[in-house]
Amino acid sequence: MKEKIRILIVDDHKVVREGLKAFISPLPQFEIIGEAQDGIEAIAEADKLQPDVILMDLLMPKMDGIEATQAIKQKFPNIQILILTSFSDEEQVITAIRAGASGYLLKDSSPNELKKAILDVYRGESAIPTHIASILMRELNRAQEETQPTHLLSERELELLIMVAQGLTNQVISEQLTISVWTVRTHITHILKKLKIENRTQATLYALREGLVDLEKPQNSCELQY
Repeated sequence: MKEKIRILIVDDHKVVREGLKAFISPLPQFEIIGEAQDGIEAIAEADKLQPDVILMDLLMPKMDGIEATQAIKQKFPNIQILILTSFSDEEQVITAIRAGASGYLLKDSSPNELKKAILDVYRGESAIPTHIASILMRELNRAQEETQPTHLLSERELELLIMVAQGLTNQVISEQLTISVWTVRTHITHILKKLKIENRTQATLYALREGLVDLEKPQNSCELQY
């Protein structure tokens, strides 16, 4: 990990932005490099500042967080976006993840939960609390016909899917399987393509739906390594 994780805060309420800065700024791992009060500003600041992580509100004037997330991820796929909102509405959760967000956190979460979520998404992991994962699983169940069955995966790909859904990092997977990290990433890319799913969060939820892993057992709160 580099010296500091560079963070852009996006929220239309100044008091929220100031509160986040007051919490985050003293932490040695993080650096607040900018802020924006709507989605249009968020896109412009992302382009100018190239942050590592964006803390993105959902409901904002001019352009909401969903549209901004989608636009930023299309242009800058390496920028990680953590949705930070007051709402756990099912439709918003699903739309945010489909737009490319790596995590979804409620504003009443604890400071430690926020700190961990920022670190997780920076490392390429998906920070999805269990109750949010349950919402996404219901959506996957409804859209089951759109994804492909696991028999399309090779034995090695199925093994990787399970390990990824258990929250193992790419480095740990490479060590356990005695393959390179690059090979792990290549396998995961092939898994996503074969299953017709868009990201690693959906891969974890797919594995849960198929019974490959158990939501009730401790698995890093359904976090998935990128």
